[in-house]
Amino acid sequence: MKNSVTILLIALLAVLTISCNTGPQAIDYGNDGCHFCKMTIVDKIHGAEFITGKGKVYKFDATECMLNYAQDVQTKVTGIYYTNHYGNPTELIPSSEATYLISKELPSPMGANLTAFKEKSTAEKIQSDLGGTLYTWKELKTYLNN
Repeated sequence: MKNSVTILLIALLAVLTISCNTGPQAIDYGNDGCHFCKMTIVDKIHGAEFITGKGKVYKFDATECMLNYAQDVQTKVTGIYYTNHYGNPTELIPSSEATYLISKELPSPMGANLTAFKEKSTAEKIQSDLGGTLYTWKELKTYLNN
């Protein structure tokens, strides 16, 4: 009886620990769908996620879809935004830490030509090679919401 209770408590603790994870979840490219536009997420460089304060994960095929969703729910839902980045395409980083390049020479799935970079220096080098404009997360939200 004592062993049963111990096992039950360990199992319950494990379930609670797993269910309360508020970090990014891996995107299943080719299977997961974009919460905003409903397209299948296939481009590993441009995927994004929004995780609510309660841990619900919304996946997007591009940062611009995530920002469109955010504009729709901006006062109703709080959470953390993540984006894939150019240097390590399947890695999700906090969107607020990325530098963004909008360049016609680097297309994104929804046509905003928007790509995130983990390192500002990498974004600057690509910008010097391909042209375009660099943005912080705050600047990008303002630019795309206008």
